[in-house]
Amino acid sequence: MDLDDEICLCFHVTKRKLVNFARIEKPRRAGQMSECFGAGTGCGWCRPYLEHVFRASVAGGETEHDEPKPEDWARRRAGYIRSGGGVPPPGATPIDAGEEMGGTTE
Repeated sequence: MDLDDEICLCFHVTKRKLVNFARIEKPRRAGQMSECFGAGTGCGWCRPYLEHVFRASVAGGETEHDEPKPEDWARRRAGYIRSGGGVPPPGATPIDAGEEMGGTTE
């Protein structure tokens, strides 16, 4: 994922915003990452990634993490939502965005 790719597709929060929030605000718990424009408070799909950003900030830099491509991220979120994992709020990136970006829902 590039810095300008959206991590929280519900509230359109980019990786850059999350990394800068962690660097500047220095949250004490991973749950405080939600203070960055509400990230993680919609469908919940991005919470593990928010924890990754938090751990990386505590460790003083990037940690090993398998970065998905944006279209894979959107496609996997769609599967998560369709399986009952969460409900995106109004204004969130539609769950068919992965299909529009060239991914599939299978």
